[in-house]
Amino acid sequence: MLRNSTAQWGWPAKALHWIGAILILLLLGHGWWMTHLAPRGPDRLVQYAWHAAIGYDFLVLLVLRTLWRWMNPVPAYPAGSERWEEVSAHLAHIGLYVLMFATTLVGWALAGTMRVPMQKDVLGLTLPAIFGDKSWHEPLEDTHKVLAYVLAALVVVHILGALRHHFIKKNDVLRRMTG
Repeated sequence: MLRNSTAQWGWPAKALHWIGAILILLLLGHGWWMTHLAPRGPDRLVQYAWHAAIGYDFLVLLVLRTLWRWMNPVPAYPAGSERWEEVSAHLAHIGLYVLMFATTLVGWALAGTMRVPMQKDVLGLTLPAIFGDKSWHEPLEDTHKVLAYVLAALVVVHILGALRHHFIKKNDVLRRMTG
């Protein structure tokens, strides 16, 4: 099924979700590794450039995903859902989108404040720097880090919620996104 319905996600929504999930986990893991474990020196700059490149492509995917979600129905909550479950799921999804955009946009601004601005995506396309004032490097880096940690926490909550639906509530919420 191409388009979403009130009962099922379409294959584009599923593909955008799972590619995005992989990229988020990759970016979170790589970001933590490069800031905590990667050796200092010129090789670290290569890691930052790679991280920025993936982030730029993730932003494109996120825009496509958001547009797809706005143009398609969202499957209904499972029968028997409590009101608090519906409200918390709705707020969690809004939070995920806000944090994905905020983390990525702050990262893009941060990339322009590096000694050598990082403006290439994975395909080698050059993106404009949206911010270049190097005096803002540390505040942007701190903000990007905090947003990433909050995003990581919300991703964990999202995964736990999906697993709760599958194993405890035994409904089709997770199967709608995997099947």
